[in-house]
Amino acid sequence: MPERIYGIRHHGPGSARAVVRELTANPPEVLLIEGPPEADDLVRWVADGGLEPPVALLGYAVDDPGRAAFWPFAVFSPEWQAIRWAVRHGVRVRFFDLPYAYRVAPGAGTGPVAPSPTAGDLGGAALNRTVLGRSALSGSALNRAALNKAALSGATPAAMIEPDPDEQVEPALDEPPLRPVDPIGELAAAAGYDDPERWWEDVVEHRGVPVFEAIAEAMTAIRETSPEDPDDLLREAYMRSVLREERRRHEEIAVVCGAWHVPALTRKVAVKDDTALLKGRPKGKVAFTWVPWTYGRLASWSGYGAGVRSPGWYHHLFTTGDDVVVRWLVDAAGVLRAEGVPTSSAHVIEAARLAEALATLRGRPLAGLAEVTEAAEAVMCDGEPLRAELIARRLVVGERLGSVPDDMPAMPLVRDLTAQQRSLRLKPAATERDLDLDLRQDNDLRRSRLLHRLGVLAVPWGQRAATRRGAGTFREEWRLLWQPEFAVRLVEGSMWGTTVASAATARVARRARDATTLAEVTELVELCLLADLADAYPPVLAALDTRAALDADVHHLMAAIPALARTLRYGDVRRTDVAGLATVTASLLGRVCAALPSAAGSLSDEAARQLRDGMDGVHRAVGLLADDSLRERWLGTIASLAARPGLHGLPAGRLTRLLLDAGRLDGAEVRRRLRLPLTVGTPPAHAAAWVEGFLSGGGLLLVHDEALLSLVDDWLADIPADAFDSVLPLLRRTFGGFDSGERRAVGERVAGGRAASADTAAAIDAERAAAPLTTLGALLGRRLTGTKGTA
Repeated sequence: MPERIYGIRHHGPGSARAVVRELTANPPEVLLIEGPPEADDLVRWVADGGLEPPVALLGYAVDDPGRAAFWPFAVFSPEWQAIRWAVRHGVRVRFFDLPYAYRVAPGAGTGPVAPSPTAGDLGGAALNRTVLGRSALSGSALNRAALNKAALSGATPAAMIEPDPDEQVEPALDEPPLRPVDPIGELAAAAGYDDPERWWEDVVEHRGVPVFEAIAEAMTAIRETSPEDPDDLLREAYMRSVLREERRRHEEIAVVCGAWHVPALTRKVAVKDDTALLKGRPKGKVAFTWVPWTYGRLASWSGYGAGVRSPGWYHHLFTTGDDVVVRWLVDAAGVLRAEGVPTSSAHVIEAARLAEALATLRGRPLAGLAEVTEAAEAVMCDGEPLRAELIARRLVVGERLGSVPDDMPAMPLVRDLTAQQRSLRLKPAATERDLDLDLRQDNDLRRSRLLHRLGVLAVPWGQRAATRRGAGTFREEWRLLWQPEFAVRLVEGSMWGTTVASAATARVARRARDATTLAEVTELVELCLLADLADAYPPVLAALDTRAALDADVHHLMAAIPALARTLRYGDVRRTDVAGLATVTASLLGRVCAALPSAAGSLSDEAARQLRDGMDGVHRAVGLLADDSLRERWLGTIASLAARPGLHGLPAGRLTRLLLDAGRLDGAEVRRRLRLPLTVGTPPAHAAAWVEGFLSGGGLLLVHDEALLSLVDDWLADIPADAFDSVLPLLRRTFGGFDSGERRAVGERVAGGRAASADTAAAIDAERAAAPLTTLGALLGRRLTGTKGTA
């Protein structure tokens, strides 16, 4: 036959070198690559220096962009190197796998297609999706193809073991679900290798055997006893039809495909059989483009079916000419130094010697990843697993992110995002990056808006981090990490608009119309502020009016107010027009004030806790509004509620504390109210709940108000012994909520005898003062002794 078929292992540097060597020695007229034929027009971009791997072909259904698939390439991928060779030498390239249009046709399945063995076929589905039963792996085919061929395994006759004829193999149906395997990996395992690429390097390339002929023979032997995958049969029928077509046009043809397909392409199959298999199958409309990829997503642990365990190591093997081991260890030393771990050149030299010694002991011609990893961990990491994991993440897997040319055709939404990333100096990266924004700066404010808008479009490039500066209004802290799958999200987002702002606006407006709860709408109100979506305010406010009018649950109403208050308070900071929102917020607060008295009656402990938390949120929100009339209305409502007899202790105590902090109650009145639940005859559980409500929010009040601390101290000392066991868990929960510094300060106050009234100068009765120490020690988690300190 005129064609030369090169069966490769996807993402294998040894395969990549072998393919380039063969193409150079036997230049073809046309190059056929296993991949989606709809992407043929994108091959020319490989010549553009802006297309830098790792990259991937992204294919998606035009009418349903969520149905998409990736075909990733690394610099060490044999397909990528073959395409680059062809482009440089003016050889036509044609993808000849089954068209992706068949996969997205009506009835072909629904939902997104992740980079897995059923997608990303150029990346290796042919190999990794192949199902081999246990009987096939233990049978004579594998032994004949791998173990009994010294050219492939390099094994001695002692390793050539035939299966036991009496061995009982369970039927496949009785086994767990068959896992996808890599046939080349199985050949390597049969030869005693745990790394297929290392097997290829050591046994095939270094020994100079006829690589592709030997691999084709091995794959033929394996497929003789392996179950056929219907999807593979369909794909291979299409491949053969393309190959027949090219034979009529050219004499010299090169084919680069997964080794698993080689036997199918060389097999004699009638044209009518392939035609019948392909005839009448529907097609969908698809589009393709190049997108950046990452080595993290190329790794097998990410779920990518054709992934490799060590893409960073493979990159190093392929791009480094001499001194592979030493250069790798130098890079590892740089990683450790960047994290403050002292690593000298002596460490590198000693680790290199150890790696070479390990390779010699194991009978390998060169040190591989296993040897350099063990050497680095022993010599450079001092056996610390975390340091070894750091090297693995940075170097073995790698943090490389590819790029695509700026002038490559793309959807308007993607072009708009790219332009904004460039103008805002926010370059996507495959590594986490912390970003501290000062919203008073124009550029930082625009960055914040972009990140929030992308969040609306389900592209969480940035995640909000807890600020280290408290509740500041001008600061935002983000953690950025770009993921390749965001490309699909952007394709899906294109249905909402041609720019990030217009798409986010349309998406928020649609969510407002579809919202069924008040909480959903209030979240959108704040989102409009954060993302500066002024055009989305009218539909959102209309939905807010509707949901607020229909919702009579006071807890829902209280939960809605904080977000509205933040929007009103910080609208000026973000230069956002929030006109019309103040009226809605005032109306909601009025409804809350009217509904609270009836909602506060006959509360269970859980309901009391929910009411307390809701009132806390509203109280903070009212403080943000800076509206005296609303503040007075709210304080009047909670003042009336706090004085109501029969109110559950938790909200009663909390409201008393809020009124004290707001200046509506003085110290004398608070002490009077505190004595009421602490008097003899009051159920201890009610008293404990009252104290918990009053003290929730921190223990600084007890530290600075000696009179209140004295009241609590006296009440604890007066609790009857038979009631103390029921009160202790509640009080321990209250004091356990304080910061450790606050608990320590309270303990020092009590232990030092300074809990007495500031107006009393009399000496402390040591016996009397020691009485509550045991109780307070149990509450504070410390052992209190004497009257002058702790032990």
